[in-house]
Amino acid sequence: MTVGAGKNVLRAVSLFGLAVCLTVALWGWQSGVLTSQERLAACVAAWGPAGALLFTVFQAVQVVVPILPGGLGCLAGVLLFGPVQGFVYNYLGICVGSLLAFAVARNCGKPLLPLLFSERTIQKYSHWAEEKGRFARLFALAIFLPVAPDDFLCYLAGTTEMTWRRFTAIILLGKPFAIALYSLGLTVVWRQVVTLLG
Repeated sequence: MTVGAGKNVLRAVSLFGLAVCLTVALWGWQSGVLTSQERLAACVAAWGPAGALLFTVFQAVQVVVPILPGGLGCLAGVLLFGPVQGFVYNYLGICVGSLLAFAVARNCGKPLLPLLFSERTIQKYSHWAEEKGRFARLFALAIFLPVAPDDFLCYLAGTTEMTWRRFTAIILLGKPFAIALYSLGLTVVWRQVVTLLG
């Protein structure tokens, strides 16, 4: 598959994922599920443990094949499962997905990057990999603070000499703060939107 064809397929998958999410969000809004905490809780409870498992798997896949911005998944986790359970499911899914992305890049190498990410993103961050003495520190800082494309950086790390042990430690220790910050910030914004539109 050529780079252009690969990007077209991924773009189509991303657009489809966005369309599905928008459709579900519209249904949730019209049915009152997204505007009533009680209805939302009842909807989630109807799925039982399978709902939490499916959401965690979705979050993991979302890192490996970016379909939507990761922040939306964090918001969904908190809205669906509450702040504590939502954080746990977000954390588990994103950490597993990050490890999978690292593994894929470790096996496929740099030729994979243009298939998944824009040339602009690659050019902006790929020079980090050339700074062998500083890459781990830059990577850890970017993972800790939600300011850089974590999905891409996990793939980029897989193309470097970073060890599995160091990568895993950075992900497990750095992700909680960023996920909590995303979840809290987006939840506040969401509640303001619901208040304004309600």
